[in-house]
Amino acid sequence: MLELGGRVVASTHVTVPPDLESAVAPQPVEPSSDRPADPASDKTVDPADLGGLFDRHGAELLRYCARRVGPDHAEDVVAETFLTAHANFRSYDPSRSGPLPWLYGIATNLLRRHGREEVQALRAFARAGRVVQRGSEDWDRAAERVDAYRARHRLAKALASLSRKQRDVLLLFAVAQLEYEEIAVALGMPVGTVRSTLHRARAKVRDALGLVRGGDQ
Repeated sequence: MLELGGRVVASTHVTVPPDLESAVAPQPVEPSSDRPADPASDKTVDPADLGGLFDRHGAELLRYCARRVGPDHAEDVVAETFLTAHANFRSYDPSRSGPLPWLYGIATNLLRRHGREEVQALRAFARAGRVVQRGSEDWDRAAERVDAYRARHRLAKALASLSRKQRDVLLLFAVAQLEYEEIAVALGMPVGTVRSTLHRARAKVRDALGLVRGGDQ
């Protein structure tokens, strides 16, 4: 089972490293988020309170952005996310969701400016090679590490192959751990479109990782 951000992305029989923390079931299932309840989802949050929004959600948004474009770009994206939210706080509709999906939507739109860098980084990682030195550890453990590393490369290649919409939906689900309805709010699309897009993204990831199960060529 391969995980990304705490949710299953694909079911496999390969060994994967613990930092691939996400899960996507082979068949669509209702997601169950381990993310703490949004402390501002009681509709009392003031979207004009820039400091309050940052204190509540800054770290979570930074983690999501860093997983996508690296820590350097992520800091800039998060800063601009909160400035954009503050400037457009009247667009926040508390009847639809708490502020977090709204903030993720702003951040995801801003991340699209770095879409080329994100895809290039994923492709570069997928192409990179690594040699595990025999004799430095038990050979079985070394083999497991190679298998896990290859799985990570396959995952990076699969993510790079996704359309922008598929990658946004999959990573909001797996890394940000948003529910279907929250992703719909963040991206401004119907819930049915979120479900179908996530299903297609999962299928591509499973196909890519299925090559690992049969041996890396």
